[in-house]
Amino acid sequence: MYDKIKFPDNSTFLVTGGAGFIGSNLCEAVLTMGYRVRCLDDLSTGHKENIEPFLSNEHFTFIEGDIKNLDTCMEACKGVDYVLHQAAWGSVPRSIEMPLFYEENNIKGTLNMMEAARLQNVKRFVYASSSSVYGDSTVLPKKEGGEGMVLSPYALTKKTDEEYGRLYHRLYGLNTYGLRYFNVFGRRQDPNGAYAAVIPKFIKQLLNGEQVTINGDGKQSRDFTYIDNVIEGNLRAAASAEDAAGEAYNIGAGGREYLIDVYHAICDALGIQREPIFGPPRKGDIRDSNADISKARERMGYDPSYDFKKGIALAIDWYKANL
Repeated sequence: MYDKIKFPDNSTFLVTGGAGFIGSNLCEAVLTMGYRVRCLDDLSTGHKENIEPFLSNEHFTFIEGDIKNLDTCMEACKGVDYVLHQAAWGSVPRSIEMPLFYEENNIKGTLNMMEAARLQNVKRFVYASSSSVYGDSTVLPKKEGGEGMVLSPYALTKKTDEEYGRLYHRLYGLNTYGLRYFNVFGRRQDPNGAYAAVIPKFIKQLLNGEQVTINGDGKQSRDFTYIDNVIEGNLRAAASAEDAAGEAYNIGAGGREYLIDVYHAICDALGIQREPIFGPPRKGDIRDSNADISKARERMGYDPSYDFKKGIALAIDWYKANL
């Protein structure tokens, strides 16, 4: 597990998007390990309540600011050893509706952060990419180097971020590590709104007695990845050797779950019997997804501890207690 990963005493981590789902879990993990955390978030998609428990911790600092502003990024990176860059707007459908905003936020914002990290001599720059970069490739499992044509502006922003990550390592010597997340789920993931991820959305709707709509036929598959695996991936990358830098890595559980089976597993766990209805497929979605995690395992020591069954049980318990 990630709590065995060690960094020099008094290390400082900057978590961008630190008030969001993944970011707040990273802040909590790093604080628990005894290191200093600086959180940068503009609260456009993150929530202040996610970091409320940390505000009284002397090792935690919150900066409300926007990664689209280079001066803000420069200030946030001062004295920082490791950047865990999570700040981005997610959602494939929303990116199709707002391509210009996604370019500004996900590409320019990430480039600002890389430039600030370079100028402030950050040791490691770990950034969130996405399995969406595999696009229309039908090959399973998904393996780095086997990317297809991207299907959405969101996917293109992540592909571009990876190119900048390679370039910044090659040109400037910034140690960058791109993490291709595969359908992350778990505590603090927002179940609300039109663009909510399927697992928290299903759980909330079922708990509220609502009928669930599944986009498509339910036979699309995903490598659903519990949040603690993603925390481990980030910390393994931050602790990795320089010869692993300038690359992108799959961060998944290595499994494959069909959406209709996920729905019924949640129903069973909640003791609810209710059939879903099926809607049209979402534009820009990948049909099937399953991660080959051998590169991350071999190069960074990534070894996920949570399969889907273990993770979904923990997630359901959290939502039952917190919704």
